[in-house]
Amino acid sequence: MAIEVMDLMDKGRKDLKREVVLNTKRFHTWVHVYPEPGDRDDMHCHNADQSFYVMDGECTMHFPDGGKAVLTPGMVALIHGGDFYQLENSGTGPMILMGNRSGPSEDIKHINYELRKDLKELPKEDRERIGKGGPVYVSQLAQDG
Repeated sequence: MAIEVMDLMDKGRKDLKREVVLNTKRFHTWVHVYPEPGDRDDMHCHNADQSFYVMDGECTMHFPDGGKAVLTPGMVALIHGGDFYQLENSGTGPMILMGNRSGPSEDIKHINYELRKDLKELPKEDRERIGKGGPVYVSQLAQDG
């Protein structure tokens, strides 16, 4: 396997989306972009240890107990698998993070705090709404199925 060098800041600013840039059976890395101030995800955890390094913008991490931490460029969050958090772009422009997590991306679960379910198990409509910090409920179709 060849070594690949890339400019993640440039990639994040151009693409303005989340993109996995390395995915092996032991580890994966991605550029994580929240393009607009106020963009956020749901309160959730994963089944693997991970880190987020802030490259640009401001990231507020919210926790289930009401606590929060504000991260600025150069800061890193070290997260143990099973610890719940929510990311929010609390800056004035795009927020660009580099994420690293143990294991391949295909094996990662995204467990919503309120539902205590892996979002991958929900219908696409519910997954997208909840994953973007929208209201947490599961459509009737998913409940009946």
